[in-house]
Amino acid sequence: MKKTIDLRGKVFNTKAFVEYQKAAVVSRELISRKTGTVTVFSFDKGEGLSEHTAPFDALVCVLDGKVSITISKKASVLTQGEFIVLPAGKPHALKSITKFKMMLIMIRS
Repeated sequence: MKKTIDLRGKVFNTKAFVEYQKAAVVSRELISRKTGTVTVFSFDKGEGLSEHTAPFDALVCVLDGKVSITISKKASVLTQGEFIVLPAGKPHALKSITKFKMMLIMIRS
């Protein structure tokens, strides 16, 4: 059974919301609705997500570290404080250059 916590009206440090784990990707969903999701991830150095597509645009906000994100074969390197929009239907992948954390915001429309 999935444990949920009501986060509304509470203050959190997003960088501390998920911890790094050796050789792993860790995620924690903050909001899950029919209209969209907000998830925080941590990636150990060298971890990533293989190329895939999504049916909706997604916003990736880098909270910590450095990552290479490839969209339709074009790579961009992002660091803390930067963000990128992953376009719906376009193949994308990511690979952590250092340990890195991100917030993924997906709005379904």
